[in-house]
Amino acid sequence: MVETALFDLTGKVALLTGSSKGMGRAMAEALAEHGASVMISSRKLEQCEATAAQINQRVGAERAHAFACNAGYQDQLQSLVDATHERLGDIDILVGNAGVNPFHGSMSDISDEAFDKIMSTNVKANHWLAQMVAPDMVAKGAGSMMFTSSTGAFSASVALGAYSISKLALIGLARNLAAELGPKGVRANAICPGLVRTDFAQALWDNPEAEQRANEQIPLRRLGEADDLKGLTVFLAADAASGYITGQALTVCGGAHMWS
Repeated sequence: MVETALFDLTGKVALLTGSSKGMGRAMAEALAEHGASVMISSRKLEQCEATAAQINQRVGAERAHAFACNAGYQDQLQSLVDATHERLGDIDILVGNAGVNPFHGSMSDISDEAFDKIMSTNVKANHWLAQMVAPDMVAKGAGSMMFTSSTGAFSASVALGAYSISKLALIGLARNLAAELGPKGVRANAICPGLVRTDFAQALWDNPEAEQRANEQIPLRRLGEADDLKGLTVFLAADAASGYITGQALTVCGGAHMWS
């Protein structure tokens, strides 16, 4: 039998935003299942604590912890990083998954407030987080940052324009971090899900037309599920990806965007 530690995250510390439900929860669960200690965060502490408890029960160990944080505010992000340091230690893995989309419609009609909220939470917050956790990773000469973008970044949208713009900017952020931090051993990548069956995207998938399009047009003939993100998250966090994968926009879409 061949022994391998390629996907072993024992002793690693992961901080995740937007991780009390949906894709973020699945990502946190996957990291904990492979040995990492994870800090769950979202705006509601009670939901974070419930998720952490369920993950701990699943893995049979106290690997998941909870902290309330609104990712749109720099001071709350700093408190999240500080709490992770105090409870778990230096951060090895960053998953920037928190995102918002308070506006549907033409870019001509979006308010400055809505546009600023989208860009602040979806882009600037991840820039802040990267600045806050990079020293931990640079000191070790290793680390993995990953940010949840979207296949919406690959094309224009008449209904989700600002959101798509923010997700394209997030790919740019990941690539620039990869260029700057790569010489110091730190990797940064973007994860681009297609349409995934989560509460966040319910307005897009919870209708017969979307189901029909998925069954007829997506090569794997189904909508995405939150658990579809688990394998890629572990891969990017682990030694399996440490050799030569950084600055990439990795798509999880059932083949729908293989030509993008």
